[in-house]
Parts: sequence; structure tokens; C-alpha cells
Amino acid sequence: MGYTENDLVKIAQRENNKKRNYLVVNPMQGKHIPVSPGKALQIFAELANLLGEYQGEKLLIVGFAETATAIGAQVAITLKAQYIQTTREDMGNAACFNFSEEHSHATEQKLVKEDLDRVIGQIDRIIFAEDEVTTGKTILNIISVMEKCYQDLPEKIKFSVVSLLNGMTEEALEIYRERNIGVHYLVKTQHTDYHRIADRAVNDGTYYDKNVDCTKATASIAAEGAVNTRRITDTVEYTAACESLYDQMQGKISLSGREKVLILGTEEFMFPGLYVGKRLEEMGHLVRFHATTRSPINVSQDEAYPLHERYELDSLYDGERNTYVYDIGSYDIVLVITDAPAVEEQGVYSLLNAVRKKNKVVYLIHWR
Repeated sequence: MGYTENDLVKIAQRENNKKRNYLVVNPMQGKHIPVSPGKALQIFAELANLLGEYQGEKLLIVGFAETATAIGAQVAITLKAQYIQTTREDMGNAACFNFSEEHSHATEQKLVKEDLDRVIGQIDRIIFAEDEVTTGKTILNIISVMEKCYQDLPEKIKFSVVSLLNGMTEEALEIYRERNIGVHYLVKTQHTDYHRIADRAVNDGTYYDKNVDCTKATASIAAEGAVNTRRITDTVEYTAACESLYDQMQGKISLSGREKVLILGTEEFMFPGLYVGKRLEEMGHLVRFHATTRSPINVSQDEAYPLHERYELDSLYDGERNTYVYDIGSYDIVLVITDAPAVEEQGVYSLLNAVRKKNKVVYLIHWR
């Protein structure tokens, strides 16, 4: 299916970000704007179809946190490749590559080095999966770190990048060509006017402060068999684990008579919620998915603007940081699915209180 810039690009205004005042909000991505899970996963799979020239190579897909973790997972699943995501979370004692994403709200990124050490001699190419590549600098940063680390390998590692959107200049693309880095994308974008569009936004939407008063979900459910994609993951096993998550949820939650379903992911944790949502769509439910995010974005009453309501939250992963969720609608049932290792109570309370403004039946599913 062909996509245009108009299909995949809505411009929002970042809050207090002097490096870049705009944020590209993709209505098909399932991050900020509620989306049909099946449609989101379909467009992610279409990215994999751009990579046919690498058929026969042993591939490792790297998805970028936080917005492209599900994109990378679906690309890897479609290609039957191994998968790992970058992360901003604490990885304990694991040795990591550290690099920066300069324009982002949370700039520091990590990729578990000890996992790459284990497989690097067995793969032919690393493909970075992103929602949007603007300048290409972030990916060059990590490629340079990797090339320096693995310079003694008998075979030089090959690299490519695949993204829903690409806004690189011709000069930036030429640097990639010179370094023999493959570039693939669904839609080419022109960023010239994005900052001006963001400047024109009227910051008059609805803002809800965080509410950390004690409240309970309709039920809190523990699901077993979690797979952590912050470590190198076999995607066949990952798909089976997500199917098991769906089966466990079906066994513990009655969806009879509940046509409209919202599934909320948490920060970097998106693909399992999208997978469960797609399975529910196949069963005849009307499902929407989106996720909490670290990004503070201004909201507006303007119908043409992508985001209208903002809920401030405490993170489920770190009680010291703020997160946000946007435009929560009204549904028959809401399923919050998280992999937070030790769920912060105030984070749970703030998220449940936000969801309960428009919804009565809210289940918290913790994938362990």
C-alpha cells in the first residue's frame, strides 16, 4: 500500500525543547494517537518488505526506544531475524554501548554490548529500525561506536537503516552512500516548514495534573513468560510468548459484551500490547492501542492539531520521572499491559486515575 506524508505526519509542538520545537506525530504508529493494532502492525511489516535485497543474509534488527520498539520487533518477526532494542532503562550490570540522541527529550540511549559480543561474528548485517530518521546523526553515532569496538573482526559488519519516515538531506544521504549504509523508508519528508507549523500551534488544550491518590484497577493480573527485548531475542520464541500472553489474558478477563477495547502500553513496552490488540480485532472487537511516553507535548483545542488532552503521570518504571499519555477515549474495557519490573505504586495510581476519568473497567496486566 502506498503512503503519503499527509498520511503519516502530523506536527505537534514540543514543550520546552530548545533543540527542536516540533515533534512528528504519526497517527499510524500507536504511540501518541490511538490506532487500530492491526493497521499499525501491517505498516511495520511493510517496512520489512523493503529489505528484500538482504534475503539470505543473517540479520540483526535494532529497534530504537522509545517510539520504534514495536516497529523493530515486527520488522524482525517478518524477516525471521534476531531482534534487540535500545533502551533508556537501567540494565543493571550488563555492559552497554552508550550513545546520544541529541534532539530527544531523553537523550541517552543504551544497547546491551555483551549480547552483541556474543552474536556479532555470526551475523552479516545490522539493520536499525526507526519511526523517523531526520538527520541520520544518531545512527551514525552508534555505527561509529560499533565499528571501533569490532574493528578486529575478519569480516566488516554491514549496516542499514529502515524507517517509516526519512527527512535526511541529500548531503546526509551522500554520507551514508559513501559509508555503504543502506537507507530504506516508506515516505520521504521535507522538514523545512515543520518548526513554523509548530510555532503556530495554540497551546490551549486540556491539561490534567498527575493524581497519585490510591486507587485500584478492576483487577490486577500477573501473566507469565515475559520476554525482554532489551536483550537479543529469538523472534519465533517472542511471537509464541506474545500468543501465550494473549491466551492468559483471555483465560482471566471476560470480554463478552465489551466491543470497544483500549490497550495501553507503557513507554518502551509496545509490541505485546499491539499483538494482543490485533488478536482481539480478529475476534471481532473494536480495538485501539497507544502508549505512555516520556515526551512532554503541548496540546491544543484546534481540531487539525494532533493532540488535545494531556495527562501527566509518574512512570511505572521510575517514580522520579514524569511520563504522559494523550487523548484517552471512552471504552467498554481498558487493558493496561506493562513489563515494569517492580511497578511503582504512584505510577500505577496516576495512570489508573487518568484512565478512570472516562472509563470504569480497567485491568492492569503485568507481564513477568
